[in-house]
Amino acid sequence: MIHNSVPARKPARAAATGRAALLAMLEARSVALVGASPRPGSFGARMVAEVGKSPAAPRMFLVNPRHDEIGGMRCLRSLNDLPAPVDLVLLGVPDAALEEQLSLAAERGDRSAVIFGNAHEPVRPGRPGLRARLAATARGASMAVCGAGCMGFVNVTRGLRAIGYVEPDPLPRGPIALVTHSGSVFSALLRSRRKLGFTLAVSSGQEIVTAAASYAEYALGLPETRVLALVLEAIRDPARLQRVLRAAAGRDIPVVLLTAGSSAGGRAMVAAHSGALAARDGGWEALADAYGVHRVGDLAEMADTLELFAIGRRAAPPAGRPAGRRGIATVHDSGLERAHVADLADELGVPFAEIGGMTRARLGRILDPGLEPANPLDVWGTGAHAQRQLTESLLALAGDPAVATVALAVDLVPELDADESYPRAVLDAMRRTGKPLAVLSNVASAVDPAIAAGLRDLGVPVLEGTRSGLLALRHLLDHSGGHAQVNPPRIHRARQRRWSGLIADRAPSAALLFDLLRDYGIAAARTLAAASADEAVAAAADIGYPVVLKTGEPGIAHKSEVGGVVPGIADPGTLRAAYQDLSERLGSAAVVCEAVPPGTELALGITCDPDLGPLVVVGAGGILVELLADRCVALPPVSRERARQMTGRLRVAALLGGLRGQPPADLDAVADAIAGLSAIACELGGELEALDINPLICGPTGAVAVDALLLRRADPPAG
Repeated sequence: MIHNSVPARKPARAAATGRAALLAMLEARSVALVGASPRPGSFGARMVAEVGKSPAAPRMFLVNPRHDEIGGMRCLRSLNDLPAPVDLVLLGVPDAALEEQLSLAAERGDRSAVIFGNAHEPVRPGRPGLRARLAATARGASMAVCGAGCMGFVNVTRGLRAIGYVEPDPLPRGPIALVTHSGSVFSALLRSRRKLGFTLAVSSGQEIVTAAASYAEYALGLPETRVLALVLEAIRDPARLQRVLRAAAGRDIPVVLLTAGSSAGGRAMVAAHSGALAARDGGWEALADAYGVHRVGDLAEMADTLELFAIGRRAAPPAGRPAGRRGIATVHDSGLERAHVADLADELGVPFAEIGGMTRARLGRILDPGLEPANPLDVWGTGAHAQRQLTESLLALAGDPAVATVALAVDLVPELDADESYPRAVLDAMRRTGKPLAVLSNVASAVDPAIAAGLRDLGVPVLEGTRSGLLALRHLLDHSGGHAQVNPPRIHRARQRRWSGLIADRAPSAALLFDLLRDYGIAAARTLAAASADEAVAAAADIGYPVVLKTGEPGIAHKSEVGGVVPGIADPGTLRAAYQDLSERLGSAAVVCEAVPPGTELALGITCDPDLGPLVVVGAGGILVELLADRCVALPPVSRERARQMTGRLRVAALLGGLRGQPPADLDAVADAIAGLSAIACELGGELEALDINPLICGPTGAVAVDALLLRRADPPAG
């Protein structure tokens, strides 16, 4: 219903700050529609129609100087003609009119706005851009702003539609809160035939004032929100975003994240290997790992994962300490499709549960002769008792303690003989077990919409693709297995002050840098500086042969790339010759290092992300550091347990564990080194642009740093 009366709520402009302004926007009881129009099909007409469909029936004020009335309702010439400030102003006007209209709203004390337009104007030298001016106006008036370049929002829980594009009416109500930078994704998910229901859906656009984290924070305050979906191009308001993710983790609310492009830290290359390794999207990776966020690779995986979390049962964490990680179980009607799913699951890292002997025996009594009782399971023999065999097989697998979730992996094609064995089997099984059940299709286009809708209405997710569905099941497993969280770091103030002063005073020499590492519990090769052949020989005599000679010239970041490392020097004569060559090619400054026994080489590093601050990077080291780009990135602090998890995710983990008869590395020492580097990041991260340890040689008796590079914030990039 459209009203023309004065809003009942008249807050003072000074009170419209922070959360109050956001609440005024998302729960608006009075809305001014600037650019309202009677012309059918126009944006202004759609805006009036969509807000008019709001179940909450907010007071609506139409504003357009060209019309006296629209649809039988009075139309005002200007915002200044409104009798009082409103909660929300929708700006459906051309970009050229945005500044004037937002300024009017700010002067009046209106509490929030949605800017649908792109807010573009030609660049004028010496003048801030339009978006910057709009943001300054809104912030000066303590207004919340959705956009620019957005589709608005729908608060399904509170019954408010603040959009100018036609969306389903009513919108599906459910447990998902969606915040997306993309308007196209906004519409696609709202209009999906999937069982996706929402508490709040926001197309936040450019976020010139109000960032995604603010909407997500509001959504978590709605008791109905049980899943948070984020589609983001950049990290804005990182501190608030981390608070939101921490709160979601604490309340066991899954967060499903799709990102586009890399984090801000990945848009600039730095001299340190750690920066290059983290550049792809290290900030996003670290953020997701720290708070148990489920990162998805595309919209198909997002839709399957959201449906699984929204309407499916959660996989409860196992009681006690299981013998091994729990996994999925699948039931098939095709031997080839069974093998295909097994291959793809192995590629994607989705574990199948190792079922026990009792389960195998139970399956053996269900199956036709000649079929193997195994997981994954091919149940199709004669087909004479298909529904019973499918149901009992699903129940047998669900009853195994190692199985976290079971999927009926079939295509829900319309059966031409009207047979309903498949949907009936999974529904019967669902009534008889508390384990999560789903249907895993092979081809999305072969899913019968009516059958799928019926299953979804009764709480059975239908995953519309083998790859996306398996990945969604992996997210379910990961969520049931718990998640890591970033806890406040322990700061040793005396150590922090000492090394902060030393780093600020001068760029540390190799010997001083190794002293820094040792002070943080990272073993380092003994190293002495040398500025002449005689000094090099004296240093080697002190350290003991064999030794390694390296250039010590401060402008050379990566010594091996310029032939600045000579290993395996066994006597003074060889050392003198090597020093002579190095000094002629690269300069007289050199360091002599003890030789460390060979082992698997890792690269450890700290790199500074402009949004998130210091990140800890662990990857394959030595000459493999950038060739493989094999790395994990984490927000500090990193505990020893998290450090072990990080190294376990690397492709070189097999080398660390001992391969082809080689002794395994001391993984405790490796974890200690990573935790020590994390302590440096926590205590000195503000002083550093980057810190590299490459390589860290990991052998059976320890992990030793043999080369390191430190770049201070003020240092220029090294060549």
